[in-house]
Amino acid sequence: MKLRRLAVLMAGLLASWAAQAAVTLLDLAGIETALKKGAPCCVVDARGEAVRKSRPLADAVVYRPGVKIHPTAAVVVVADSDRQALSVGRALARDNGAKEVVAVKGGMPTWLAYAERQAGASGEPGAPGGAAMSFVIPKNTCEQGAPLQELRSGRE
Repeated sequence: MKLRRLAVLMAGLLASWAAQAAVTLLDLAGIETALKKGAPCCVVDARGEAVRKSRPLADAVVYRPGVKIHPTAAVVVVADSDRQALSVGRALARDNGAKEVVAVKGGMPTWLAYAERQAGASGEPGAPGGAAMSFVIPKNTCEQGAPLQELRSGRE
């Protein structure tokens, strides 16, 4: 009976360990490869308060112990140090069930370099070498006629 309980306990521990997210510390090239399949669900800003206020990271979730997120894709962690990014990444994986956590090696400068490359590759307005973009919001995908709204960049 005790052996059976021990086996069940070990199986549970193994399943728990296997279900944990892979928290990886990645440089610029690694981030590009990891996020090639899709954008992250969220970027978590784990930098100190003074640094966050002086150089805010748009649309980032500010990290604090116990923060709740609902990860649907990779979670990216930007911190003041690589060690801190890994630590926060492990906490997020453990507490929120994230399957993939990317800790940014080099912190904010690396993440900004990644964002700049992505903006240039997508042709966003203001990106170096980017082309003008436009986007049409159709009235209804099954109806013909004029669209409800048409968005254009300032370059056209």
